Amino acid sequence: QVQLVESGGGLVQPGGSLILSCAASGLPFNSYAMSWIRQAQGNKRELVAKITPTTTDTEYGDFAKGRFAISRDNAKNTITLHMNSLKPEDTAVYYCFAAEVKYYSGTYHYTGLEYWGQGTQVTVSS
Repeated sequence: QVQLVESGGGLVQPGGSLILSCAASGLPFNSYAMSWIRQAQGNKRELVAKITPTTTDTEYGDFAKGRFAISRDNAKNTITLHMNSLKPEDTAVYYCFAAEVKYYSGTYHYTGLEYWGQGTQVTVSS
């Protein structure tokens, strides 16, 4: 059974920092690109950050560039999101997302096998 368990959410003041973690189990972690996706109330889900299995490639939503940093530990099957300079508009539920990929022809290809965590609430407010 695949499980993605997020932790680290909570209430933080504007300008503060927060670290989110996601522990994965039940899947070959090294075969999955891992992402943080967020959804604010009334809004669509949006990509926060993504990291490939080899950790060499990352991608960020425009709002996250320069403030957030994603990393992964393939030995511990975990990913982490460091969030700095948090703003009230960062308030959302943050989901851990795993997507199976296969590497060939010089790039990663998604197989369509995906898993979601249950989400963790991040609230930025004074």
